[in-house]
Amino acid sequence: MARLMRIALYQPEIAGNVGAILRLAACFAVPVDIIMPTGFAFSDARLKRAAMDYGQSADVTRHANFAAFDAARRAEGRRLLLMSAHASQRLPEVRFHDDDVLMMGSESAGVPDDVRDLADIRVRIPMAPGFRSLNIAVSTGIAVAEALRQTGKFPA
Repeated sequence: MARLMRIALYQPEIAGNVGAILRLAACFAVPVDIIMPTGFAFSDARLKRAAMDYGQSADVTRHANFAAFDAARRAEGRRLLLMSAHASQRLPEVRFHDDDVLMMGSESAGVPDDVRDLADIRVRIPMAPGFRSLNIAVSTGIAVAEALRQTGKFPA
């Protein structure tokens, strides 16, 4: 069985953003890893409400912390691609693999340096001069769409 690309959310802080990403993940059949802790009271009911009627269709795995997530990722031999406004590698230049993990940092702080340093590739979405970053849900949608386009894995 082919392994699916995954989205990883590092200590997300805003339930509404997670809900939007779960909706995206359900629509594109991309599983999601949530790396705890979250910045909101985490409950299945709250996330399903934020994702509206699509939340129950999302394939979500919770990890107690980054070490647990990273151990699982490494055991599966998956590359970790960190989306970051500070990365030098531009999204259009990245060559995605079918089973990559696309990780988004927390909304306010991104990821700590030790997590950043473990990423196989650090990727930024190019923007017009003078703009710093996009909303995490929007960034996730852009990155996942490009990765699915490149790998030919958009749902039929």
